[in-house]
Amino acid sequence: MHADFSVSGHIIDIQQQEIYTGTVHVSNGHISKIVREATESGNYILPGFVDAHVHVESSMLVPCEFARLAVPHGTVATVSDPHEIGNVLGLEGVEYMIENGNKVPFKFYFGAPSCVPATPFETAGAEITAADIEKLFQRDEVKYLAEMMNWPGVLNRDPDVMEKIALAQKYNKAVDGHAPGLRGEQAAQYAATGITTDHECFTAEEALDKLAVGMKILIREGSAAKNFEALIPLLPEHYQNIMFCSDDKHPDNLVEGHINLLVKRALVKGNDLFHVLRAACVNPVLHYKLDVGLLREGDPADFILIDNPDNFNIQATYINGQLVAEQGKSKIEFTPSNEINNFNTDTKVAQQFEVPLGDANKIRVIEAYDGQLITKEVWAAPKVHNGFIVSDVEHDVLKMAVVNRYENTIPAVAFIKNVGLKEGAIASSVGHDSHNIIAVGVDDESIARAVNLIIQAKGGVAAVGLGKEELLPLPVAGIMSAQDGYKVAQAYSAIDKMSKEMGSKLESPFMTLSFMALLVIPSLKLSDKGLFNGDAFQFVPVAE
Repeated sequence: MHADFSVSGHIIDIQQQEIYTGTVHVSNGHISKIVREATESGNYILPGFVDAHVHVESSMLVPCEFARLAVPHGTVATVSDPHEIGNVLGLEGVEYMIENGNKVPFKFYFGAPSCVPATPFETAGAEITAADIEKLFQRDEVKYLAEMMNWPGVLNRDPDVMEKIALAQKYNKAVDGHAPGLRGEQAAQYAATGITTDHECFTAEEALDKLAVGMKILIREGSAAKNFEALIPLLPEHYQNIMFCSDDKHPDNLVEGHINLLVKRALVKGNDLFHVLRAACVNPVLHYKLDVGLLREGDPADFILIDNPDNFNIQATYINGQLVAEQGKSKIEFTPSNEINNFNTDTKVAQQFEVPLGDANKIRVIEAYDGQLITKEVWAAPKVHNGFIVSDVEHDVLKMAVVNRYENTIPAVAFIKNVGLKEGAIASSVGHDSHNIIAVGVDDESIARAVNLIIQAKGGVAAVGLGKEELLPLPVAGIMSAQDGYKVAQAYSAIDKMSKEMGSKLESPFMTLSFMALLVIPSLKLSDKGLFNGDAFQFVPVAE
């Protein structure tokens, strides 16, 4: 156990909504007593932050490296949905995340993935059954049924969906939601099954409909989806039912900040300090029944020190009484991790990405939006060369491909707008939810080369253009690196910069790219099986 110690300063008691000077005494990793007394220390002491919904895998880091990068920002725990690795490796992948997270002094709480595979309209690497979920619920680290993305199945009371929800209720676990755009009566039907949260609200009106039927709203601000500005006005009235989350956070962004950034932004907007901290620290702990301290006598000693509530600079982070970060530096040591994977496809040739014109006179195009997961279906006139439809760089309508990474099949090809590349191609095997390879490029040769770099590395992020090639290998499930997290962040920053030098105007090109195969988010996406309309939940032709 760690040595006994005490910390003095201004104590922020969120639940009593008061600030007073005093000393926090720590013994055997717990808070033994809190004494009100005068103190010379100007520090402020408060509970640590909890990310209420995150896919650790999207950081491209294994859990122990995610923790290293998160603790300097005051994060002490995450509510983590491991369905990304679940889609690749099934139960083995989820157990890998739990065991890897247990290597470091950080509080990872995982969910049992509810939708693996996410849909029958794509090829995943594994399946997680109701029996697997029941097995996971018997582990202390598994606190909830992870996001129920199959909202049509919920509304139609699909037997498999209802069995998984019933298992969560049997084991007294929370059930997380995922219901983009559901309003009114549909939102009520969704919540009536016992689903208690949603992190997919795009508008305050949608969130209010869900709050009205008893759901808690997670305000999401990640590397791709950014809903903070739309939803933060709800905080003053609904602070007891609001949490903060990142959902997906790329490594370069995680180096810059985490939940602390949302706290700062909320305070700058004039929100009440206690309301903001309730969302950032307290609500996730109570909702998910986490073993995370809230700065009370007898609690685990999970707390942070800041300079003052105006600047909100994190000075130290403690987890179970252990100092894990100080003055912006992580004290969690690098820990070697083993690599597991599921990657089995041969390299491709440029001709496999050709799209014959046939008798078509228009093409469906995925219109991507910066900072959003949703897309729009638009139509464009095809640019044709030698009888084939090719990328139209002038009008920013580029060829996109999804390549099955689990078996040898013909790539699925469509077109996308707003990526902005002027030359070359980018590709990634981080492709929610099944993690097939997604590529966008201006010509078939570049697309094939970028895809092949990833196939040869059995996972990664690649850019080809400007007379060079860049690759960040991701050999853990084809979606994570086991290397030093800060070095991974640097390598990712370099490849992100290169994609922008090639013409992309997107704030986070690879994060946006990773969601272009996410079929459960409307309107138009591409899976390894073809172009998919997420509103009608059916395949549609590229050209007509």
